[in-house]
Amino acid sequence: MAGSLSGKIAFVTGGARGIGRAVALKLATAGCDVAIAYHNSHEEAEAVCNSIRALGRRALATQADVSDPASVAEAFAEFRKEFDRVDIVISNAAIGVLKPAMELSLKHFRRCMETNALALNSLAQNAVPMMPEGGCLIGLSSLGSVRAIPHYAFIGASKAALESLARGLAQELGHAKRIRVNIVSAGIVDTDALKFFPNREQLLAEYARRTPIGPTLTTEQVADAVYLLCLPEAAMITGHTLVVDGGYCISG
Repeated sequence: MAGSLSGKIAFVTGGARGIGRAVALKLATAGCDVAIAYHNSHEEAEAVCNSIRALGRRALATQADVSDPASVAEAFAEFRKEFDRVDIVISNAAIGVLKPAMELSLKHFRRCMETNALALNSLAQNAVPMMPEGGCLIGLSSLGSVRAIPHYAFIGASKAALESLARGLAQELGHAKRIRVNIVSAGIVDTDALKFFPNREQLLAEYARRTPIGPTLTTEQVADAVYLLCLPEAAMITGHTLVVDGGYCISG
């Protein structure tokens, strides 16, 4: 794997922790220089950058609220001070409120949609002018985009919107610059975010029971799938949602 993406430059949102951190480190190990956008986790982002630099790659941490297109533009202004192009963009940062839909408001809905779906478009608007032909954008989704999960309705709706948006962007940007846009949809990963689920232990136990090649799914395994879609060998894969769940969804 070492050097398989040598010389590429990546931009990863939510790269300070969890899946985003694993993706940033995976891409760096494969040869990428990596910029990390974070919201509040400055120290964690700098720690990831130090790990990337230890691999001999360039790294940058920049603050951004991906729900705000102006903030994304500011982050890319910082990015352009260090890098003259971007080859890979990962839209990983996400947010949500875990409550029944009947208890949620328009404010909650907008926040989910703006952070989890609109962000991909804001990233594309800033990144594509800096992208060579054959660049790629990848969004991180979840099984809640197609399955009913308790207390997950607004988050699931935003993830479904993300996947639909990716298909539209794939068609548009493929015609314009042969840029590929794909989604990685992960199963249940025991990240910090999962600790906020009131039924966390039940979810993990059910995942372990139903998954043919489980019993767990790690952030590194999700990052592996992102990496695969970045490779030159994936040049004809676009507008696709790659499910990484160990077979959970096929098991009833």
